[in-house]
Amino acid sequence: MNKWCAIFAGGDMPDMKPYSLPVYYKNFECVICADSGYKHAKRLGIVPDVIVGDFDSYDGELPEGAEVIRTVPEKDDTDTLMAIKKAISLGYKELFLFGALGGKRFEHTVANIQAMMYAREHGCKLGIYGESTLLLQGAEDGEHCYLREEEGTYLSVFAMTESADIEYMRGVKYPLENYHMVQSFPIGVSNEITDTTADIKLKSGVVLIVLTVM
Repeated sequence: MNKWCAIFAGGDMPDMKPYSLPVYYKNFECVICADSGYKHAKRLGIVPDVIVGDFDSYDGELPEGAEVIRTVPEKDDTDTLMAIKKAISLGYKELFLFGALGGKRFEHTVANIQAMMYAREHGCKLGIYGESTLLLQGAEDGEHCYLREEEGTYLSVFAMTESADIEYMRGVKYPLENYHMVQSFPIGVSNEITDTTADIKLKSGVVLIVLTVM
């Protein structure tokens, strides 16, 4: 069984919507906070196992009992990537990242999406959860089914590799069959799920799946 780890980053973290998995907070075997991501865990009454970062965005008190890994602002890794690397080193295979979208620092949102590929390349599944849910799907993953939580559930698909060959995408307003998707053309944006599930299978490549409830 894959072990679950929650990671809290310092971006916006609004009230959870469908797909955001709030009921699973209590089921995580490990919680890691990246710098000011601790403020989210604290608000939820969660004492993290590990807190990492340069602490340039959080200067409050830290909880007793948590392992604290301090670094300096002049580093290659973002605080969130440090947290992801820590989770991987502890043997976690299912990573759930919160507080990784929105806010003024859009560049961190992009960095967090790239970090999803880093986790994948190191044998981990990393999802980002907030007002939207971001997941990666590759050809080796087989068919994936994405639930239509309620009316107005939108699914967007973007090529993360240079190209991705979609064998099929069904259960959506604009289905695709044997489609060659490329990074430079966002044909997969804002496709509404019309069936109980949206079913996607790839022949090659990796895609970013974005689920949003309007």
